[in-house]
Amino acid sequence: MAQTEEGQRSERLRARYLLAEQQKKDGERIDELQRNEYLIFQHPGRFCFGMDAVLLSGFLSVKPGARVLDLGTGTGILPILTEAKTKAGHLTGLEIQEESADMAARSVAVNGLSEKIDICVGDIKEAGRLFGAASFDVVTSNPPYMTAEHGLKNPELPKAIARHEVLCTLEDVVREAAFVLKPRGDFFMVHRPFRLAEIIRTLSAHGLELKRMRLVYPYVDKEPNMVLLEACKGGRPRVTVEPPLIVFREPGVYHEDITGIYGY
Repeated sequence: MAQTEEGQRSERLRARYLLAEQQKKDGERIDELQRNEYLIFQHPGRFCFGMDAVLLSGFLSVKPGARVLDLGTGTGILPILTEAKTKAGHLTGLEIQEESADMAARSVAVNGLSEKIDICVGDIKEAGRLFGAASFDVVTSNPPYMTAEHGLKNPELPKAIARHEVLCTLEDVVREAAFVLKPRGDFFMVHRPFRLAEIIRTLSAHGLELKRMRLVYPYVDKEPNMVLLEACKGGRPRVTVEPPLIVFREPGVYHEDITGIYGY
């Protein structure tokens, strides 16, 4: 009897888990991404991806064959999810922390994506020098949200780098994104609403025109805690504000917005 599609999926996933277990390092865990049987290595002591990366992967749009760069890729979550969701031609993740980049590269390899995704160790502030002007059709980023003055900084440096502007600023991210983007290329970013005015000014200063925006609310009666943004290099000044995105209907139960759009 022919094996069912679900049975084939289980076999592929089991085989991938076995391979990942052989490559897992001390303190790491292996998480399933619920897309294409893809797995990812993460280290709870460093920084694990959150809802923001998943929402950004659902918000972005990439044309077939496009070249995509993710600035500050961490463990490679955005390139891997973007590859699963789109028909991008090639994806590159840039990450300054060598341990995170190593996890990202192993995740790419264990998913059989080494010919499709490159992971590079480097500084966001040097992206233009590393890749050259007008070298990508799309740039994505889930950058540090907090400036040095915002909130308590995590005593563990890897987590502090991911959450606070320790090694790069909003200005650095936007400047380098604008430089490496081709004319009419798209920049997708997730950030915090309390910095929205600053974000729009910074985008505009570097020739990136805000085209689409969606606020994310944890619950329908709470203030938004994330904003998803799309800007176009050299675009005209016209922005579409999409309907609010609600994460939870009640504690522990995802809103239809999430299950309907992202399938989780």
